[in-house]
Amino acid sequence: MKIMIRDSIDGNSNTFFSIGIDIGGTNTDIGLVSHEGILNARHNLKTTQYFDAQLFVNDIVSVICKLMSENNIEKITGIGIGAPCGNFYEGTIDDAKNLNFRGKTPLKKMIETQLHVPIVVTNDANAAVYGEMIYGGAKGMKDVVMFTLGTGVGGGIIIDGKLLYGSDGFAGELGHSILVPGSNRTCTCGSKGCLEMYASIRGVVQTCVELLEQFPENELAKIPRELLSPKIIADAADKGNAVAIETYRKTGEWLGIALANAVVFSSPEAIFLAGGIAKAGEILLKPTRESFAKHKLFIYKNDIPVLMSRLNENEAAILGAASLVF
Repeated sequence: MKIMIRDSIDGNSNTFFSIGIDIGGTNTDIGLVSHEGILNARHNLKTTQYFDAQLFVNDIVSVICKLMSENNIEKITGIGIGAPCGNFYEGTIDDAKNLNFRGKTPLKKMIETQLHVPIVVTNDANAAVYGEMIYGGAKGMKDVVMFTLGTGVGGGIIIDGKLLYGSDGFAGELGHSILVPGSNRTCTCGSKGCLEMYASIRGVVQTCVELLEQFPENELAKIPRELLSPKIIADAADKGNAVAIETYRKTGEWLGIALANAVVFSSPEAIFLAGGIAKAGEILLKPTRESFAKHKLFIYKNDIPVLMSRLNENEAAILGAASLVF
């Protein structure tokens, strides 16, 4: 099928649309987005049900066509895709550990054979920070760093208004910087002591469990480990639970060090936090900012704010991916 292409956005046209796709290990969200940053329609696929990349692509194409047809859209500017291990230069997904289909998947080429429109592929954190610059709290900024705190920890870096991809397309994997040398926490990447093992869902829970070993009488110790979550811990912290408060204090301490390290090579105007862990709010933000201020190199005298993403969490990934083609 051939979909008509919008060449550009200009004052003689009305609203322009692109497709934003957020590929996650569990779900794939596909949305029809206007250039003003409005999510007009969306559809969800269960990523976990796909073991064949071609079947996955076929269903993505079907959803795109359906969204356009149902909304009377004949032309789109292009398709932006945020994916785990998304390679911008090659348009591929490179052996993502959380997808059922492995190896190097030529995602861009596979979709282009069916839909002849411009396609941009990158990782999900890059899409998130770019969306923040186009539609969110970083609008008007040119130098920004974002940490996405969720199942894993992702990083996106914008320098002089451009995403930083590096020589191979994989720059910005801030979650896999070694934060605690000699750590016994083994990351999914195979290394030990990665930031991801201290500021992700798994990391926060692990910190809490380790503290509970010292304080087995704490109320949180009554909750089975498999049911313990960062939200439960954050809610307990809000109620004054000492172990929960210490869990987020330690998490903030580690995260603040990671932010200070990121500033050394990027000197951003602001650092943004996004993802489920960041929703803990001030219980995490306060110790993070304090640690960041303590560890930041003295030459960066200007205040660098640590801010929450201003994009709606339910829409941020799709908007970020869609913004790539605008």
